[in-house]
Amino acid sequence: MRKKIVAGNWKMNLTLAQGEQLINDILQAGLKLKEGQEVIVATPFPYLQKAKSLLKSYPGYFVAAQNCYSEKSGAYTGEVSAEMLQSIGVDYVILGHSERREYFQESNAMLAKKIDLVLAAGLKPIFCCGEPLEIRQAETQNAYVAKQLEESLYHLTEEQLKNVVIAYEPIWAIGTGLTASAAQAQDMHAFIRSQIANKFGREAALHTSILYGGSAKPGNAAELFANADVDGGLIGGASLVAADFVAIIEKLA
Repeated sequence: MRKKIVAGNWKMNLTLAQGEQLINDILQAGLKLKEGQEVIVATPFPYLQKAKSLLKSYPGYFVAAQNCYSEKSGAYTGEVSAEMLQSIGVDYVILGHSERREYFQESNAMLAKKIDLVLAAGLKPIFCCGEPLEIRQAETQNAYVAKQLEESLYHLTEEQLKNVVIAYEPIWAIGTGLTASAAQAQDMHAFIRSQIANKFGREAALHTSILYGGSAKPGNAAELFANADVDGGLIGGASLVAADFVAIIEKLA
């Protein structure tokens, strides 16, 4: 009914040669993707065209940028537009990653603008949402995530939403020593899907892929992906190790 996706976010890691080797190692594993399954590689900007050329002959494999700017074009030195990404064959764009929100003060309103530009360029956003530790401790995570969804996605039409993937990041469980259980992941994914259903309708919610972005590894991927509302993962560190990334992909139902 909806796509099952494993997306690897390389962040600011690897040289071009190392990235090329990583992609080749993943492809040499000879994975047989099932219908409706996708693998996405989100490389740094300088490697996007190389990644696209390596993956273009492999059905089910796609390339994502890790960000884009919130304006279409202009005097914004050092920034990259959605239109530029489209022109080099990029398929997806990660938007609203917790690191972008924290380090670069990206607001929900700014992300709404980015969503619009990415969709207008014919690309697909992977929209990240999730709560920090103090919000989880206060048990207000549902309201916090609901606000992120409302302020960044609710202006879209149901037709536009069909091209949006959502990724839930429990920020409190990343690098803190705490762990999000599969049950906690399922609870939030189910809540997100219920919010989408309330706004866009049940059918739209059933077709929206929601990925888990909380330090998924080969050892916990199967348990996470077995949940009814977890449609795959947005993978960080484990995506930099070919064997680990392949093992996670293999856990897709």
